Amino acid sequence: MAGICSRNLIPHLNRTAAPSPLSLQRAYGARCCSVTPENENKPKTPQLLRLAVSGVTELVRLFSASTKDRVDDELNTADRDGISVSDVTDVLMILESDYENAYFVTGNFTSAIYAEGCIFEDPTIRFRGKELYSRNLKLLVPFFDSPSIGLQKIEQGVNMETNFVLATWRLRTDLKLPWRPLISIDGSTFYELNEKFTIVRHTESWNVSALEAIGQIFTPSFGRPNYRAEHEKSS
Repeated sequence: MAGICSRNLIPHLNRTAAPSPLSLQRAYGARCCSVTPENENKPKTPQLLRLAVSGVTELVRLFSASTKDRVDDELNTADRDGISVSDVTDVLMILESDYENAYFVTGNFTSAIYAEGCIFEDPTIRFRGKELYSRNLKLLVPFFDSPSIGLQKIEQGVNMETNFVLATWRLRTDLKLPWRPLISIDGSTFYELNEKFTIVRHTESWNVSALEAIGQIFTPSFGRPNYRAEHEKSS
């Protein structure tokens, strides 16, 4: 599945057939870009699938009260650290550090740079609130086996006077399920900032559809010792 790369990995961004008007330049080790959001021609995830994912997530959360308490403590500690930012570059540097700490697969991220009501969205689910996002990450972590999240590129830019950071990444992890499925996704995350340089929207886009991503969970890899290597090579 990781080899299916025909979809646009950059959410809300427009690609044209003419030579790209993007102007890229180095800024503190990252790249600056100017892009146009795209709201059209975005593949729609079936509502039934979104409801199913939301339902399963809620059930897992209800049976994980102890995890909730632990996450609340960690979240409050992060907020008390008093992290402050003065521009987009500060946010980019903090995000880059979070990727180095593999926040997608460890659940440890700098919550202080996110608005309380930040919107989090991927092809399977959409919800509001950084506390809920932190809980969801922590619920997933115990299911990961030998996970890796590699940051491919990170950029900052401005669109219609709205600052943003765009990160592209590669996720690989086995799941601790009897049939040992491999999750293999290349994707990007679009971080929209407000005037105070706080993240108000966190939108993921993947190189596979929501249905294909869910399908990976139910695809067995046992009996195929080179299954992960095959996916790494195909991507």
